[in-house]
Amino acid sequence: MYEMLKGLRVLDLTAIVLGPYATQIIGDFGAEVLKIEQPSGDLFRTVRPGRSGNMGAGYLNLNKNKKSVVLDLKSAEDKEAFFKLVTTADVVVHNMRPSAAKKLGIDFEALKAYKPNLVYCTAAGYGQDGPKANEPAYDDIIQASSGIASLNANERGEPRFLPTIICDKVGGLHLAIAILGGIAYQARTGKGCQIEAPMFETMVSFLMVEQMAGMSFEPPLGGIGYDRLLSPFRRPFETQDSYVAVLPYNGKHWAAFLRYAEREELADAEWVQDPIERSEKIGKLYEVVAEVMPTRTTAVWLEILRGLDIPCAPINDLTDLFDDPHIQEVGLFQSFNHPTEGQLKTCRSPFRVNGVPEQSDGLAPNVGEQSKEVLSGGSMPVSEGNS
Repeated sequence: MYEMLKGLRVLDLTAIVLGPYATQIIGDFGAEVLKIEQPSGDLFRTVRPGRSGNMGAGYLNLNKNKKSVVLDLKSAEDKEAFFKLVTTADVVVHNMRPSAAKKLGIDFEALKAYKPNLVYCTAAGYGQDGPKANEPAYDDIIQASSGIASLNANERGEPRFLPTIICDKVGGLHLAIAILGGIAYQARTGKGCQIEAPMFETMVSFLMVEQMAGMSFEPPLGGIGYDRLLSPFRRPFETQDSYVAVLPYNGKHWAAFLRYAEREELADAEWVQDPIERSEKIGKLYEVVAEVMPTRTTAVWLEILRGLDIPCAPINDLTDLFDDPHIQEVGLFQSFNHPTEGQLKTCRSPFRVNGVPEQSDGLAPNVGEQSKEVLSGGSMPVSEGNS
């Protein structure tokens, strides 16, 4: 953790993955994140595996550097306590449907009465000026509606979900950016604002960076989709004994690879060295790679390709990452002892900051662990764990 946002207080009413991922990033940069939970706690606490009922692995991986405060916002007494916290906060963030927030009386207009310069950030499923404004949304739903499942179709054309909660995590990154943008605006102007980062629009814009392609022009210069990514030969390439990723990217890379593969006629071809023509015919070059790679083992190819300065990598499965020499050297995985959950392993924040001392991370809190101290106006630090 780096105390770059020290002194900033964030009231975090988010749950499950998208919101907690965003606010953990803010906490990793030193903000005081108060995780406001209902008495039963964040539902993601119960997702298994876990050693106890309310501290599952997913929850532990999303809620470091936070304090847990239990408030039932349907209770008049607890809602009044929440309003008092708003007066002390810089940011309020939630990922509930705005209609639900309004029903609870915690919408932006209501909270501005307690904190005029409040930064208020939301991440509902859909933007609030469209017909789907009040529809529920989870990762699978947005993978389907945004085009990800279709883009990831198998060879039979059957749509497939990516085996990761990509929409929640990309949405969480956008929500974190929204929070930081709001903080910067507040610091520069002294004013508050409301920022909406809806999942559906976030993922469509995320995909369309490259997939909009020819549809970026009016009239269109071709259809939708980035040709390089959609080539049937763009895949992990089979070697003598396994698979490898290879990405000759520029003309120098391709010339070096094609000469090594004894395809001199292609290495010297004008269309290969012309970046526009090469882009239009990239599938032909990937086909050459697919033909050549089975002639050697993965280990031999990695040595050859690295010698040619061509980007390449072995195909790791997730368990391989724990033994990856680079990950071990940078200390990405860290072991620590949690007072209630015992010995644990975590993936530290990937950020490295020069010029700011690194502090120990705070442990993911139990339900309401800091309620008494926070609601009494105290300033109890989060429990320290791994550094």
